[in-house]
Amino acid sequence: MVEMSVAGIALDAASRTPIVLLRDSSGRRQIPIWIDQAQAHNIMAGLQGSTPPRPLSHDLMATLLVVAGLELDRVIIHAIEENTFHAALKLREEGADSDEDDDTDLIDIDARPSDAIALAVRTGSSIWMLEEVVAEASIPVDAEADAADQSAFNRFVDDLSPAALVRHLQDRDNSQGHQDPNR
Repeated sequence: MVEMSVAGIALDAASRTPIVLLRDSSGRRQIPIWIDQAQAHNIMAGLQGSTPPRPLSHDLMATLLVVAGLELDRVIIHAIEENTFHAALKLREEGADSDEDDDTDLIDIDARPSDAIALAVRTGSSIWMLEEVVAEASIPVDAEADAADQSAFNRFVDDLSPAALVRHLQDRDNSQGHQDPNR
């Protein structure tokens, strides 16, 4: 899984529809998720930390979690089907030990990604996405850096000879304490 953060809200140039932009921790991949105006407003309000005169839906949800003795452990965006993202809220009873490797004590609730993101922003919870979803839906953030990396890799491969590769592998094995049984 890849931890994501909200990079911001943008508008689709053609349709003027809001898009929430999620970015991976390396800052190299970004995932656009089209949302509606109300969700964009809710996410922006959470990002800005503004307190409206009356609670917005996601403020109400956060309060309900507290009253119920639950906390949002994390959000997981786990699928994309026919251009629709699917997410889940992972809830934990307040005060329960948080063992990231053991999800058996978590309550799993299906959610729209926009609702899940708005709630995560308000509660300070992490947002995660399956690598398969990131790979399918991401757009490069820094095309120049990606092109430079690809060019450097291509130069490395072009300059690599079989003898150099064998030497490199032997040096690596020797530095890690491995012995070649054929020697």
